[in-house]
Amino acid sequence: MRTKIAQSRAEAFQHSLPGALLTKPVRITVVGCGGTGGSMAMGLPYLHQSMLAWGHPHGLDVTLIDGDQVSATNCVRQPFSASDIGQYKATVLINRINLFWGVQWNAAPEFLDESWGRETDILIGCVDSRKARLMMQQSKAHKGCYYMLDIGNNSDSGQFILGQPQNSRNKRGSSRLRTAAELFPELVDPSLDDAKDALPSCSAVEALTRQEPFVNQTLANQALALLARLFRYGSLSHHGCFVNLARGAVTPLLVDPQTWKRIAHADNRQRRKQLPQPTVDSL
Repeated sequence: MRTKIAQSRAEAFQHSLPGALLTKPVRITVVGCGGTGGSMAMGLPYLHQSMLAWGHPHGLDVTLIDGDQVSATNCVRQPFSASDIGQYKATVLINRINLFWGVQWNAAPEFLDESWGRETDILIGCVDSRKARLMMQQSKAHKGCYYMLDIGNNSDSGQFILGQPQNSRNKRGSSRLRTAAELFPELVDPSLDDAKDALPSCSAVEALTRQEPFVNQTLANQALALLARLFRYGSLSHHGCFVNLARGAVTPLLVDPQTWKRIAHADNRQRRKQLPQPTVDSL
């Protein structure tokens, strides 16, 4: 009985979409165009078309940012082919999307730093290290966005969390969606990065050994579905999920201040054991 009461209480909390995002093009910046970022990029046109069908006046205005070039092993589990090798990932993907969908989205073939400040409403992080996450958090884009969507994974599990950064755009308060970095500070601690994970894979076999097929697409599709619900219904009762493909388990992160408080005060060592850590997304 106590469990049912707690569950109904948590489900009572709802996050509402800011009205400003219903009257103008929604500017999205995807940082990282590897396995997860590439899947997000290829799925965003479907969200754009859906928003227009639901009556949004403009839909999405997307920018992809990544300074990496396509390598041979990228063609194993990322949306690239042999003819793309040597070209910038962001440029390849954006050209493909623009030609197929008839949009005019943008590519930034560079690495994000603190000075990178294109005005952004939703900043989506698909990066492979804590150092890169910290750089995103310190960027001008992060300081002015409505939402930060962080996606991370290990070999067969991962998480995505939609949060509202503490900046001039978002009001302070108990109902503000907590970001991944606030709930799990170790995600932006560069000292915890594993040097061996920063090395590129040398073969297709190694790439598939270090990361299971379809984990990136699964997380990207789940995150896209969350954004779709937000723009279709204007509210959310959960703002992220923890996904484990090995066990077939999906656990939602509810919009609930008490849940956020429990996570924030959890033992750091135990969190590191349970939370899927970022791995190399440039295999």
